[in-house]
Amino acid sequence: MEKRTIGSSELSVAPLAFGGNVFGWTANELTSFQLLDAFVDAGFNLIDTADVYSRWVPGNQGGESETIIGNWLKRSGKRDQVIIATKLGGELAPDKKGLSKEYLKRAVDASLQRLQTDYIDLYQSHYDDLDTPIEETLNGFDKLIKEGKVRVIGASNFTPERLVESLKISEKLGYPIYQSLQPEYNLYDREKYETLYEPIVQQNGMSVISYFSLASGFLTGKYRSETDLSKSPRGQGVKKYLNNRGFAILKALDEVAEQYNATPAEVSLAWLMARPGLTAPIASATSVDQLHDIAKATEVKLDKSAIDKLTTASVW
Repeated sequence: MEKRTIGSSELSVAPLAFGGNVFGWTANELTSFQLLDAFVDAGFNLIDTADVYSRWVPGNQGGESETIIGNWLKRSGKRDQVIIATKLGGELAPDKKGLSKEYLKRAVDASLQRLQTDYIDLYQSHYDDLDTPIEETLNGFDKLIKEGKVRVIGASNFTPERLVESLKISEKLGYPIYQSLQPEYNLYDREKYETLYEPIVQQNGMSVISYFSLASGFLTGKYRSETDLSKSPRGQGVKKYLNNRGFAILKALDEVAEQYNATPAEVSLAWLMARPGLTAPIASATSVDQLHDIAKATEVKLDKSAIDKLTTASVW
C-alpha cells in the first residue's frame, strides 16, 4: 500500500488513520482488539488517540482509549507495525491540562504507561495553552524527544497565528518543529481549513491528519432527514448538516459512488486523500464490517471530473 511521510520526519504511514475515540465508548475492549487487528492486517498503521479519550462517557475518567490500545499492543506484539499518535493538553482534571513543561513530563509518562510502550511516534498538542509561553512548550517537547519518549510532534486546534508563531520559534531556537496539523476537515467543513490553514501547512511542508473526516457520519449517507438522527449516539451532531448545501453534497456523493461502485463514505475519504498535503484522514469504525468499508476508500482513485463534481457541490 502507498505510504506517505509525516512532514520531514521518518514516520511513514498508510493514507488512512484509525480514530481511537471509539475505544472505551462505542467499542468495548474485545471489539476494539478485533478492529485494531483487522486494521493492521489490511495494511494500515496509523492509530490516532488522545489522553482524554473517552472522558465524556459517564463513568470514564479519560485514558480509556490509550489503555485499550496498550492492552492490544501487549497482547498482539504488533508495536513495531504501527504508528501511535496521541495527544495531550485537554483537561483530564483541574491539575491535568495544558502544555507546560512540567505537565508535558507528567502527561507523557502517564500515556506511555497506559499504552505500555517506551515511546510515542507522534505526540500532538491537542489544544493550545495560552497560559504557557510557546518557548516553554517546545523546550519541553525537545527534552522528551532527546529522552527517546517521543519521536515527532504535531499540533491540533491552534489558531493560525499561534501555529505560525510556534513554527517560527522552533526554527529560531532550534527546537523540534510541529510536523503535522490535525484540523477538522471534510467535504462539508472546508472553508476554515482551506482559507486559514492550508497555506500555512503547504508553505511549511506539514502533513495534515484530518478529524471529523466523515462529518460525524453525515458523509456516509445514512443521515438524510431528522428522523435518521436517532440511528446512533452521534446522530444529534449531524443535524447541522441537514440543509440545502448538505443535500447537494450527498447528491454528488451518490452520483460519484455509483460511478465507482463505491459507498459515499469511501468516496468522501477518497476525495480527502486526493487533496494536496493531506496525509491521512482519520475515520472510526465500531465493527469490522464498517472498517472494511472505509478501508476500501484507499482503492478508490477519483478522476479529475469526479473530484471537480464533489468540490463544486461542496463549495461554501
